Amino acid sequence: MSAHGRGRPQQGKAADGTRGAGSGFGLPAATALVVGSIIGTGVFALPSALAPYGPIALVAFVLVTIGALALAMVFGRLSQRVPGSGGPYVYAREAFGEFAGFLTAWSYWITAWAGNAAIAVAWVGYVEVFVNKGHHTWGSIGIALAGLWLPAIVNLTGVRNIGAFQVVTTVLKFLPLAFMATAGLLFVKAGSFGAFNASGGSALGAVSAAGAIALFSYIGLETASVAAGRVREPKRNVPRATVYGTLACAAIYLLGTLAVFGTVPHAQLGSSTAPFTDAMNNIAGGHWAGNLVAAAAIISGLGALNGWTLICAEMPLAAARDGLFPAAFTGTRGRSEVPAFGIVSATVLASVLTVVSYTRFTKVFTEIVLLSVLTAVIPYLVSAAAQLYWLVVRGRQELERRRFARYVIVALLALVFSYWSIQGSGYQTVYYGLFTILLGIPVYIWLKRPNVAARTAATTGPAEVEPAVPTAAHLPKAARTAHPVGLPTILLRALTARHQH
Repeated sequence: MSAHGRGRPQQGKAADGTRGAGSGFGLPAATALVVGSIIGTGVFALPSALAPYGPIALVAFVLVTIGALALAMVFGRLSQRVPGSGGPYVYAREAFGEFAGFLTAWSYWITAWAGNAAIAVAWVGYVEVFVNKGHHTWGSIGIALAGLWLPAIVNLTGVRNIGAFQVVTTVLKFLPLAFMATAGLLFVKAGSFGAFNASGGSALGAVSAAGAIALFSYIGLETASVAAGRVREPKRNVPRATVYGTLACAAIYLLGTLAVFGTVPHAQLGSSTAPFTDAMNNIAGGHWAGNLVAAAAIISGLGALNGWTLICAEMPLAAARDGLFPAAFTGTRGRSEVPAFGIVSATVLASVLTVVSYTRFTKVFTEIVLLSVLTAVIPYLVSAAAQLYWLVVRGRQELERRRFARYVIVALLALVFSYWSIQGSGYQTVYYGLFTILLGIPVYIWLKRPNVAARTAATTGPAEVEPAVPTAAHLPKAARTAHPVGLPTILLRALTARHQH
């Protein structure tokens, strides 16, 4: 354990640092955690967000999938090197120090609540299959706020069957996606795709822009590493769960999006608020099938919001216990120690972002997605850099040549992919996202300032502390007997000396 981790209790672990055989997640549960975190309601709205670029967006999806798999492999390797919960925050802190750890935690925290806003907006589209069919703005806002606060209330109550609820919602969200990824391909029509590059710009620009949106579908691939301390045999199960979960989602995403593109005409898809519902209606020739998809998407959204609302509070809770987040985030309530302040504050911020987006942005889902993707890519980039840093420093001594080369290539691919995702987010998103991330610097200064004196005294001891200002005992005899000299006298002497030359 590094110096940063000394003195922190390792909760739930035995003396050897592992959990009991009967506690924690096994490989299936850890994989389900990854899949359940990756697949939210956002994927149900993703085809509409990608439609303005045309089928070239599928090329971007393939590239994003390769990059996501590289990131999954990086997180798997990092979880073996730095065991315990925390994910990107822990890797950044251990590799680059407390400030990097703080910025990573800050950025990831923004991703969590901004991502909740995006999930809520996508969720509204499927709720409005049944109510507010005219998509009136304030009606949509009311539905979105209900979607944000209902899971928050569930989290605050600390309901014990939350795990069972998550399993049910994960199964229900998979059914319509799996159908579209398999049987839906049989109903694809070439005429529905439209122009290959419908953006009107260059192919490279279209791929980059579509890729930044598509990356939102894979946010959550790191959740097994974030909860590594709760996984049995984490050095073996976390890497596998991360890669297996990402692969499963990739197959569903790529084939399902292809089926939606091929069953919903391009002109209709761009304005659709529930593209999977429209696809199912076109396939079945009615509304009953689409309504089933909408119902499944609604349940899926609630499940995703339920899990991510807790993550919104867990990451700052871990950082706050290390003194790298405001102490208010350590506040818990009840026997289950529910992080109430983190849950409420994140839900309030997500609510504000949702209201602002509906009243200010023309493309609500896309704008929020790009912001949350940007703030997610920063922790991804830092994690890939941490892996590369450790490989450069100690890789040659610890690994054989082939494994070393393979790990370096994967880390570089993840790093390049992260930079590419930032570039594809667009100037406005990078501006707002960077500004939001840099707002954390004053918070960090505020957090660290009161502890400087205490850390110095604890490190050096009272006998070793040197006075900040030299006393008379430390000065030469001439200095001790001299009279104080003011600033006017100093300036006069300097001018006189200059004129004498």
